[in-house]
Amino acid sequence: MSIWHLLLLLVVVALVFGTGKLSKIGPDLGAAIRGFKESMGTEPAPKPVERLQADAAATGESVPAGDKVARS
Repeated sequence: MSIWHLLLLLVVVALVFGTGKLSKIGPDLGAAIRGFKESMGTEPAPKPVERLQADAAATGESVPAGDKVARS
């Protein structure tokens, strides 16, 4: 694409969406990304191994003795 293609595309986008909507897209997109990052960072703490083994015993599943990773 040449610079003229990009300029023409920019003009068409500005005509379709208007400059008012285009100025709101940046902050809205930033807020959406921030919200997504915050929701991804709030994971529950992993269960201790003893609790995993107790849960597994109650349900009849087996948990390896060296398993230290919580399973959900």
